[in-house]
Amino acid sequence: MPSKSSARLAALTVAAVCSAASTLVLTSPAQAATVRIHDIQGTTRISPYAGQKVADVAGIVIGVRAYGSSRGFWMQDPNPDADPATSEGVFVYTGSTPKVAVGDAVTVDGTVSEYVPGGTSSGNQSVTEISRATTTVVSSGNAVPAPVVVDAASVPDAYAPAGDTTAKNSINGLPLRPSTYALDYYESLEGMNVRVADTRVVTASNRYHELWVTVKPHEHANRRGGTVYGSYTSQNTGRLQIQSLGPAADFPTVDVGDTLTGDTTGPLDYNAYGGYTLVANEIGAVRSGGLERETTRPQRSRELAVATYNVENLDPSDDTFAAHADAIVHNLQSPDIVSLEEIQDNDGATDDGTVAADVTVNKLIDAIVAAGGPHYDWRSIDPANDQDGGQPGGNIRNVFLFNPQRVSFTDRSGGDATTAAGVTRVHGRAALTVSPGRIDPRNVAWQDSRKPLVGEFVFRGRTVYVISTHLASKGGDQALHAQYQPPVRSSEIQRHLQATVVNAFVNKILKVQRNADVIALGDMNDFEFSGTAKILEGRGELWSAIKTLPRSERYTYDYQGNEQVLDQIMVSPRIRRHGRLSYDSVHINSEFHDQISDHDPQVLRFRP
Repeated sequence: MPSKSSARLAALTVAAVCSAASTLVLTSPAQAATVRIHDIQGTTRISPYAGQKVADVAGIVIGVRAYGSSRGFWMQDPNPDADPATSEGVFVYTGSTPKVAVGDAVTVDGTVSEYVPGGTSSGNQSVTEISRATTTVVSSGNAVPAPVVVDAASVPDAYAPAGDTTAKNSINGLPLRPSTYALDYYESLEGMNVRVADTRVVTASNRYHELWVTVKPHEHANRRGGTVYGSYTSQNTGRLQIQSLGPAADFPTVDVGDTLTGDTTGPLDYNAYGGYTLVANEIGAVRSGGLERETTRPQRSRELAVATYNVENLDPSDDTFAAHADAIVHNLQSPDIVSLEEIQDNDGATDDGTVAADVTVNKLIDAIVAAGGPHYDWRSIDPANDQDGGQPGGNIRNVFLFNPQRVSFTDRSGGDATTAAGVTRVHGRAALTVSPGRIDPRNVAWQDSRKPLVGEFVFRGRTVYVISTHLASKGGDQALHAQYQPPVRSSEIQRHLQATVVNAFVNKILKVQRNADVIALGDMNDFEFSGTAKILEGRGELWSAIKTLPRSERYTYDYQGNEQVLDQIMVSPRIRRHGRLSYDSVHINSEFHDQISDHDPQVLRFRP
């Protein structure tokens, strides 16, 4: 996640942006007559007064932000107009600690601006605000305007309008339809005092003092309390981020399935890290949902258990080895093969040319033994320095752990950072030319990204080919709440290339041996319904086994109130049809505030 301490980026976009295609910068702002807040907000996302000076704008202070890089206050007109599309609240950017208090009646002179959190290149919506402000306190101790209740009945089921095709699909210039679209509804309340009540937590609290709730308790709900993201066209409209205007120490610590009982009230803001956000003056009390970490069942003697687990930039300096080991031994029941993603080199993010990761891996293996698990053996290939993306200097890579008491590894020498593994025929069966090896590592698809690791294993006399992947991240994609609808998923371009390469390699194995047992698993960084998954699956060469689970249980990651699939285990036709599959997404991290990784591990059991 990007740093929250980032400065306000280029952001006072003095813009009369009725579309993404046109930006008018007013170098000599005109002086507007006295206006009301709803006049400034207007009936679209962009103020009709953007770039203009305004005077004597009146309101009651409903919230004060005295921290961070976006200091200021929200004020609201206590006398609204009759148009549901026009907000009665606005943020006044001061840049330093405001000298006002909640309940002050104020007038403000300043310039109307459209601030784009994250910068204009992010594609985010803008926040209408008054900057370069001079504030006069008229009186104090006034009652604040009653909060608007945001609940299941008020938030529309449709998420966003289709963008204007003449404006690169921007929704900025479209008239707000708050009774039709959820994003329009929230926009119509921008800067206003709002309230939610008795809301269930759908993303746990984090170190940035954020959490997510839903105001629609039945919307794509699962049995553990979250909301599942099941397709690009099936959005969770009831999601709302909660932050606080109070002391950080008072922010609640919560897990998915907990409830904020009573009222949570404050101004409705918009930010780069989640879109519409209730910045609370008052937060409801926490009622625990009692969520517990899951434990999968042990594999039976004739079942091969294969797992994937993203251990989130694990390096020798981390204090999570014992916790990861405990999870592998007890929650995952010591799988026979574990594909680990995000193993860093022996000195972590220190960028000194170190690429070996034996210290990191052996420290984890020792911790597993100490936790009562097997003494795993391991295989991997060191990457070329600083060529595989991830945290600079960390040289993350994929690693195979395997239990030599249950499974053997077929070693074939010659694999290194740049040598491509091939497939040959030996005694009528497929064999890798190098094992462990990397799949087409010089292909442009893997630029600044992890190269897949492939190896041959033998279980009860049957060869199993395992491909460990960690595809390109979603960094750079426009947010679901972006001004462009539908959002642009630019990161897909590289993942689609990568998926094509992996599928082609699986095809090579199956062309040599049609009944080969092939598994491609790891952090795919994409959904089971995505184009990436479809390319990986091809014409049936692979199939994502998470689809054996009910739709409400398909998730491995929780992001901004959406529980979703990023980690997958895909299998070849013989495993799918004859392997007696048993699949488990083991929820030990994504739903909890004290997670040791942001991903949930996955376990597949089958009979080769």
